[in-house]
Amino acid sequence: MDTWVWIVIAVAAVVIVAIAAMLVVDRRRQQHLRQRFGPEYERAVERADSRRKAQQELADREKRHDALELRPLPPGARDRYAQEWTALQLRFVDRPQVAVAEADELLVHLMADRGYPADRFEAQADAISVDHPDLVENYRVAHSVQERTAGGQASTEDLRRAVVSYRSLFDELLRDGDTRDGDTADSGSESATARWPSERRGTTAATVAAHRAAT
Repeated sequence: MDTWVWIVIAVAAVVIVAIAAMLVVDRRRQQHLRQRFGPEYERAVERADSRRKAQQELADREKRHDALELRPLPPGARDRYAQEWTALQLRFVDRPQVAVAEADELLVHLMADRGYPADRFEAQADAISVDHPDLVENYRVAHSVQERTAGGQASTEDLRRAVVSYRSLFDELLRDGDTRDGDTADSGSESATARWPSERRGTTAATVAAHRAAT
């Protein structure tokens, strides 16, 4: 067999091996991103032009996240944030729109204290999606409601759901940032932030009903 034939065969073999290696790498990358981002992976694929672009975008999020200097909360900060949230939640009964705006602002302050981006919402959501992919979409929805409150386009029920969505992420960031000795995420019978106060639930229901009647 001529030498040039052997050269062609060798080159073809190298190309086949390279392609196979690339496929293996791509499959492992896809598995890693699926495991890391969970439901956020599928959302990214739906929004992107192709799966490859979505995977690259998620990989870029990981790199930006890894460059952050995330830190635990300073001593006493966890209790202070929990108290501020409880007060905010009580104010929802009389001023739901203000409470939602305060919830958004308080969460931004908490993220900044933890080392997450605090300048742009999209940067915040991208960073949160790496650590809390199961909560980031709720965060986006809550933030969207908060933006609509200025135009009076959000109902009281929308506002209530926004506060609940904010709280789920707020609780997780508090637990992640807790540095108190001997304390864990499961300590105590309640979460770090208060539930909707049972003694105020009737008032909240009445407020919602009144708002719906007015609209």
